[in-house]
Amino acid sequence: MFRTKRSGLVRRLWRSRAPVEGDGEADRGTHGSGGCCMGKATKVAKSNAGSEAELKTLTNSILKKIKDKQLEVLLQAVESKGGARSPCLLLPNKVDAKVGQQSYSLPMLLYKVFRWPDLRHSSELKRLSCCESYGEINPELVCCNPHHMSRLCELESPPPPYSRYPMDYLKPPDSPDSGPSSSETGGTTYSAPVGLSDSLALQESGDRAHWCVVAYWEEKTRVGRLYSVQESSLDIFYDLPQGNGFCLGQLCSDNKSQLVQMVRSKIGYGIQLTREQDGVWVYNRSCYPIFIKSATLDNPDSRTLLVHKVFPGFSIKAFDYDKAGSLQRPNDHEFTQQPRTGFTVQISFVKGWGQCYTRQFISSCPCWLEVIFNSR
Repeated sequence: MFRTKRSGLVRRLWRSRAPVEGDGEADRGTHGSGGCCMGKATKVAKSNAGSEAELKTLTNSILKKIKDKQLEVLLQAVESKGGARSPCLLLPNKVDAKVGQQSYSLPMLLYKVFRWPDLRHSSELKRLSCCESYGEINPELVCCNPHHMSRLCELESPPPPYSRYPMDYLKPPDSPDSGPSSSETGGTTYSAPVGLSDSLALQESGDRAHWCVVAYWEEKTRVGRLYSVQESSLDIFYDLPQGNGFCLGQLCSDNKSQLVQMVRSKIGYGIQLTREQDGVWVYNRSCYPIFIKSATLDNPDSRTLLVHKVFPGFSIKAFDYDKAGSLQRPNDHEFTQQPRTGFTVQISFVKGWGQCYTRQFISSCPCWLEVIFNSR
């Protein structure tokens, strides 16, 4: 019975490994393989039969050395694709494994097998705050839970033209992209340029207990109340059976658009907002890309803000308090008319916006978020 249970766990884990190109699932984006932000989605060629067999033998030999409870933790994380909260998987850090001519540490091997087959180096990774070993360096043991890690977005290379979003003017209140804003009770009270209504509500409230508030929008209409965030980390999801956070699926919406309904169904596990020492990070937990615009992601001297594409499984530092506090753009009409621009981040699910999209403005996106930070 003991051997049967272990063998069953190992078989289920191998069946749940991250697919590579040719497996039939690699192009679905569920594991976040590929590049980030700039749309450089690198595909991983399907390994030949020899290396596949070698990898399977090596993985099985490692898994069989792991305790039953640890196998169950790993299986829970892998099968739920990070949807279920799972504890750390602490394993020896110095154990190396060799596949062909390449040698990998034990954590790297598990990350490659169960999340990112194209992973090359540990510098591409960022540990998530949900990991109990976050911020700690233990030379003996390290957390090998693949869903306690994320891939890092790289912003060094210039973005393609599609991501340029003009922000050197502010649309007047009667412009086509002005939209009705829901009040705190959910009723439509007045029209304002997109983004202004929630900023004004935040300024008028005077509530400093939270570090940010989140507003959920469907096209030009805000749905539900402002969500105040006090905890250092917040999950924003559509319909997640486990865990706490901002559940978008519980908000009442009268939008009958088929596109909105379709995008809602794809939000899934959504995103995780985390306030850390160096700023606020956004982790894409869903199976589809998200798009982010933030003043602190770009050159402060630029006359345009960029929309950054973030693939599933990737993290990006979406907001930097120090940069936001030093933003001085007296010649930018938007910054003079809307002082909180530097403290607002916009995030759309699945659908992007910009000059090379049919959607020029985020108010045309089916489902999106406005995150407004308290200034220090």
